Amino acid sequence: MAAAGAGRLRRAASALLLRAPRLPARELSAPARLYHKKVVDHYENPRNVGSLDKTSKNVGTGLVGAPACGDVMKLQIQVDEKGKIVDARFKTFGCGSAIASSSLATEWVKGKTVEEALTIKNTDIAKELCLPPVKLHCSTSLLIPTPK
Repeated sequence: MAAAGAGRLRRAASALLLRAPRLPARELSAPARLYHKKVVDHYENPRNVGSLDKTSKNVGTGLVGAPACGDVMKLQIQVDEKGKIVDARFKTFGCGSAIASSSLATEWVKGKTVEEALTIKNTDIAKELCLPPVKLHCSTSLLIPTPK
């Protein structure tokens, strides 16, 4: 099961990264945009920052980077014996949108089964945070790792 879960996680990470838009050089020099208040709230008051015990059999860890801007995100979930996500933690190195997306994702997955959590799309996160299209790649933190 561990090998199948790890394979599923890698495929999910690859699929999300392939969907992330690539920014043309002219957009990289665009004027600064103001963040929506939801992004600012999750950036200034991030929820569920930290790590879980990665050696625990009911903890899954996912790691992804967004090549468009250099963001790196780690998401961990802890699943109970019934398959429900009972805890989620993240660590993100990146912009405010990436940190806010990771924070929101941890809130959304708690209480869901892994299968339910896998239905969350990065576009759902981006829509909730009112991210502009140029920041869609920042919402790839929703990769739901599968426990070992």
